Amino acid sequence: MTSILLAEDDEAMRTYLARALENAGYEVVAVDCGTEAMPYLQNRHFDLLLTDIVMPEMDGIELAQHCAEISPKTKVMFITGFAAVALRASREAPEAKLLSKPFHLRDLVLEVQRLFEQSEQASI
Repeated sequence: MTSILLAEDDEAMRTYLARALENAGYEVVAVDCGTEAMPYLQNRHFDLLLTDIVMPEMDGIELAQHCAEISPKTKVMFITGFAAVALRASREAPEAKLLSKPFHLRDLVLEVQRLFEQSEQASI
């Protein structure tokens, strides 16, 4: 089963995202900040890190940088509602996918599916 580590500080958003991804057949571990995500990254492999960019303690960009060091095969997708932050994310993690809020849960699931389909095609 494809596993996703979700880091989102907004509890309602985290719940909705996790539920939508689980309903689509993914295994989801959901945490509320980057510092809480770090032990998970260090102790197991995830296929995708799905992270909000603006979070307390450790933002999503810093979390993605740690993820690249710890687990370079883990894909990264950012979610954000801030255009200026999106530009910074594109500059500092150009290989990561970016999804801007607001988005429909169906769109999130489709983007995650596309991300994995692209990697499967690239490995053929």
